[in-house]
Amino acid sequence: MFLGEFKYTIDAKGRIFIPAKFRESLGEKFVVTRGIDLCLSVYPEEEWEKYTARINDLPASQARRIRRFVYAGACESEVDSHGRTVIPQNLREYAGIDGDVYITGAGSYIEIWSADGWENERKLESSDEIATLMEQLGC
Repeated sequence: MFLGEFKYTIDAKGRIFIPAKFRESLGEKFVVTRGIDLCLSVYPEEEWEKYTARINDLPASQARRIRRFVYAGACESEVDSHGRTVIPQNLREYAGIDGDVYITGAGSYIEIWSADGWENERKLESSDEIATLMEQLGC
């Protein structure tokens, strides 16, 4: 399970450091794709297979745009010997990643946010709203 948030800086070659506590759970190869909230989502292979199976089970009329969004922006990746991974330019542009980034745990996957994007997301959080959603879900 991926938990916590970590702040790093992306280098000029588009590489970011993956926290040590996340690297083992990610495995040797993993998938990076566009996330819904202008962030990037990083899936271990096993979770990627579960995620894509749910997409592939949808009726074609519902899944067409989802497939394009998810698969066209996806790439396989791995961590180098220094604990870094390269984020392709198209994904950096999508998420507005340049300079500082936040790598956050999201349970079964990781999210990568631009510093501004993460700070804006945090401002949108409302404990009352979260409490209401949790009640609706029976948590």
